[in-house]
Amino acid sequence: MGSRNTSGSYQLGHRQVKRIGYGAMQLAGPGVFGPPKDPAMCLRVLQEAVAAGVDHIDTSDFYGPHITNKLIKEALHPYADDLCIVTKVGARRDEKGAWLPAFSPAELIKAVEDNLRHLGLDVLDVVNLRSMYGEHHPEDGPLEAQLTALAELKERGLIRHIGLSHVTSAQIADAQKITPIACVQNLYNLALRDDDRLIDELAAQGIPFVPFFPLGGFSPLQSEVLNDVARKLDATPMQVALAWLLQRSPNILLIPGTSSLTHLRENLAAADVRLSPEDISLLEQ
Repeated sequence: MGSRNTSGSYQLGHRQVKRIGYGAMQLAGPGVFGPPKDPAMCLRVLQEAVAAGVDHIDTSDFYGPHITNKLIKEALHPYADDLCIVTKVGARRDEKGAWLPAFSPAELIKAVEDNLRHLGLDVLDVVNLRSMYGEHHPEDGPLEAQLTALAELKERGLIRHIGLSHVTSAQIADAQKITPIACVQNLYNLALRDDDRLIDELAAQGIPFVPFFPLGGFSPLQSEVLNDVARKLDATPMQVALAWLLQRSPNILLIPGTSSLTHLRENLAAADVRLSPEDISLLEQ
């Protein structure tokens, strides 16, 4: 058994979930495309994550595509009653692995149906709408048609809660006129902090903020300051980066991804890393 999940909890939809969850993106092949090199290890990572207390898994049917959802189903179905699986719609992959918009109401409905089928579920706990305005940074643009389609699926009982990904404050405010928003998932980590104000705004409303690429994503965080703090605390630099996020705001929920049992255990142990005010000051410079 690996590290227990001691990260505390926060409300996500109708559930209380641990603040360190698991992101399934890295279970797919290189570039989040195709099958993994070691499917058996991927199944072990998923099973150990849940055995160690992870109750929040983030995935999407466009990871692979279909790969991560099928692995999750194989490893964990039938699911534990307290497991919250969050998925994402709004994009698709072509035959070469390119990321393309799939943003029409009809495409979103099909994506929800695909997620349900590949995960083996009758209802999805949370579906995040991934805004396709702006490639690297969120840009304002209308989401009314897309959210209306998802809200209708919620009325039909196929979705319990709706979240947003890659969005601006204005888009969140507009979305809340259509449907309650269960969570916001944007790019954020120790080095990329454009959403500082947004995190605090959401915290005031009791809405969780779920940073994607909390460890830098395809280019892992690198910093001598990070290394120095890690050495002082007898931790890894990535554990320090996760610990900083946990201490940044109580509404932050983490979904670090890995296909390694060692890294999974290290990520969960980040909950036990305590940063002093001096450490935080150094890191935030």
